[in-house]
Amino acid sequence: MPGRTLPTFPQADVAAHNTAKSCYVTIGTKVYDVTDFLEDHPGGADLILQFAGKDVKEAMEDPISHAHSEAAWEMLDDYLVGFMATEKVMQAVKESDDPFAVLPMEPSKKGMAELEKADHDAAEDVRARKQVHAAGEEAENSNKALYSTGMSSEADLNKETDYTSDYKRHKFLDLNKPLLPQVWFGGFSKEFYLEQVHRPRHYKGGESAPLFGNFLEPLSKTPWWIVPTLWLPPVIFGTIISAQHLNPMSVPAQPRGDHSPLPPSWHPPLPPMDRLRLVMPPTLFAILATPFWYLAHTVFFYDFWAATCVYCGGIFGYICYDMTHYFLHHKNLPSYYRELKKYHLQHHFMDYENGFGVTSRFWDRIFGTELGPPPVPKVLKAQ
Repeated sequence: MPGRTLPTFPQADVAAHNTAKSCYVTIGTKVYDVTDFLEDHPGGADLILQFAGKDVKEAMEDPISHAHSEAAWEMLDDYLVGFMATEKVMQAVKESDDPFAVLPMEPSKKGMAELEKADHDAAEDVRARKQVHAAGEEAENSNKALYSTGMSSEADLNKETDYTSDYKRHKFLDLNKPLLPQVWFGGFSKEFYLEQVHRPRHYKGGESAPLFGNFLEPLSKTPWWIVPTLWLPPVIFGTIISAQHLNPMSVPAQPRGDHSPLPPSWHPPLPPMDRLRLVMPPTLFAILATPFWYLAHTVFFYDFWAATCVYCGGIFGYICYDMTHYFLHHKNLPSYYRELKKYHLQHHFMDYENGFGVTSRFWDRIFGTELGPPPVPKVLKAQ
């Protein structure tokens, strides 16, 4: 059996892996090393660490916190490192006529029969992963904001999608074809669109989604470094030239770099882990930024250089916003930014209808869309 290529750990060894440096969790007799996933967990590493070295089945099924989707359970399988004989299994082995059909794990077909004969609960421990309860329609109907995404973590969006079966199942978008024409002519209801666009779909090999299918396609893809390389020099130049010509009292306070100078924006229907679609393409930015140039010079009509300075400050705020957004998705950051990352992941994977702030919660507080801390599973209270 392929499973026999993985080791069978003593219970004490599994329990000892209970720190951030080495974190094991179990589902019945299966052992998972989730150390590398700790920082990406939307609820934070601490929530997983409370179960380090222990069984997490009940916690992951808990509807009070977030009953995990089938995609999340499948993602967990990627971290399988071995097996562990539970107390019930060990007791059943003592009573078995053929203990070597059970140990080392996993049991053969004969071994499962031995476990059933000795103790049905021991056999249930072995089958625990196959019998998990994934979040389905009943969870989705009870709390749509929490369950309609079908996601539980950042890793859900890194699972490659079978394009054909996804289209047959959901009747949404054919991922083999350009997406924008399908969205434009699809006639989808708002509810159906929001439900589907937040489901985990990932292109093979991390490729970007095809939007136009023509000469416009390259204009929609932007590596992160393009933004500071292209826009910082004119911002710096404009600021220096303005400072040489204006009276400091004529310039209002510039937007700080810790939040976007604009209200929170809605994400486009693209995978949040697409590295080439997380910052704004220069062509689109130039089109959108032009009206703000005229707005600045309309408001500060009395001083050309004051208007230019204000405009440069706004562009600098945008640069900070875009860079923060990208690095929250793709880089390990200092402690303050890890909190921002956790908050932003909550928006993507727990409640996409709130928590739009990327560089701070400022505008979420203004617009009443601030997310609270992730709910704590009820099972924790019993421990």
